[in-house]
Amino acid sequence: MQYKPTIGLEIHVELKTKSKMFCDSPNGLGLEKEPNQNICPVCTGQPGTLPVINEEAVHMVLKTGLTLNANIPNFSKFDRKNYFYPDLPKGYQISQYDKPLALGGYLEADGDKANRIRIRRVHLEEDTGKLVHPPGADYSLVDFNRAGVPLMELVSEPDIKSGAQARQFCQELQLILRYLGVSDADMEKGQMRCEVNISLSGSKELGTKVEIKNLNSFRAVEKSIDYEIKRQAQDLDEGRKIIQETRGWDDAMGVTESQRTKEEAHDYRYFPEPDLPPLIGLDQLADQLLAEMPELPNEKRKRFAKEYSLPSADIEVLIQDKKLSDFYEEVCSEFTKTEQAAIIKKEDFKKLNKLAVNYLITEIPRIADSLQTGEYNLAEKITPENFAEFIILTYQGRISSSGAQALLAEMFKSGADPTHIIEEKDLGQVSDSDALKKIVETVIKNNAKTVDDFKKGNSNALQFLVGQVMKESKGKANPQLAQSILTKLLNQ
Repeated sequence: MQYKPTIGLEIHVELKTKSKMFCDSPNGLGLEKEPNQNICPVCTGQPGTLPVINEEAVHMVLKTGLTLNANIPNFSKFDRKNYFYPDLPKGYQISQYDKPLALGGYLEADGDKANRIRIRRVHLEEDTGKLVHPPGADYSLVDFNRAGVPLMELVSEPDIKSGAQARQFCQELQLILRYLGVSDADMEKGQMRCEVNISLSGSKELGTKVEIKNLNSFRAVEKSIDYEIKRQAQDLDEGRKIIQETRGWDDAMGVTESQRTKEEAHDYRYFPEPDLPPLIGLDQLADQLLAEMPELPNEKRKRFAKEYSLPSADIEVLIQDKKLSDFYEEVCSEFTKTEQAAIIKKEDFKKLNKLAVNYLITEIPRIADSLQTGEYNLAEKITPENFAEFIILTYQGRISSSGAQALLAEMFKSGADPTHIIEEKDLGQVSDSDALKKIVETVIKNNAKTVDDFKKGNSNALQFLVGQVMKESKGKANPQLAQSILTKLLNQ
């Protein structure tokens, strides 16, 4: 039987504020090396302490809501969500229930309205601590560094139809959060955590909802949904009832596993947080925040296509890394400032733009990998001005392709300008006709058999001879000019 999947997401994001949600303890975003360092009486739930709202965190959630086309209400408030767990020091979590900071909205992962996923709500709460389970021990340890970190929760409508679509939604949301500067949203570090709600139905009535918790990678989001669709479909076909439960994802086995039956909302016993005032005038604040909004990924995609005439695949690589796309734009602007700009033809700028992106997305990662460089800021390795100069020298044929690779690697290591390195390392390309002719004549003299093969119609012989010219010139010969001179001399 064919079943229709109904899928919604709950996504928790740790916000990149300086301090925690309701106290002045530093917000380490889970990166502390020592447990229980960034804590205070407030975030550890000591008696007699009072919370204070982090204004920066409220602004970040409002900006996110605006980006997602959500409605920002005039009034919002915080609530107590009561449940008892070892890493929740107060025995309740300060969250939001019926009056969140943002309602409604949508996200179009690829800018296509047909692929629009609606948003139900975006609200703000505090994160819990973290349990540590030592191997082989019969006890658990509690680290409260994460307790009280500002946590934004986004709940989607059940519009998602597949694991691939869920993955695309999460990736685009992560990109937006990074462009806004509200979170690094690194899933491996726990800064972005996804939960899936999924049910299957064979008729108009929705099926029983199953939750998959604590998915820490986009791959896990996609694979767990695909597995759960197959599992539930098989159970329904074989007459087994789907129960409402929480399941976990075993990445090694590629399966979901039952953890516990799912709590209902009334089990949490929400009620208004008595120690915090309500938030009023948020709609007016949202109007002010609109002026601070940066350019977002979809806007940048459209602009890059128009301004730089790049293929969509190249644009997507640049968009995924904001620092890389910013660097690329600085390089392109440098093309118009260089000494060569006065002699560069208008149609050549399009080719320069493409050449620049080719080296950025292929050669730079290769060089960084060969040098075993971990995370790096490209602008600290090579200035946009020097990279633009490198692209122009390469485009003008003043350096060979192999020489360009060596030059770029040296620029990455030393930070020096390309002209200086070319002179120091003697990397310049030989484009002088007379000098090349002498090299070609030597190659023809030393490869009589190959020359004879060429004259008998073997076209591969020409490429071999060009290779010999490159070898004789130590890779510095202009290959196009070398082939032209070879062809002319061989046909005499």
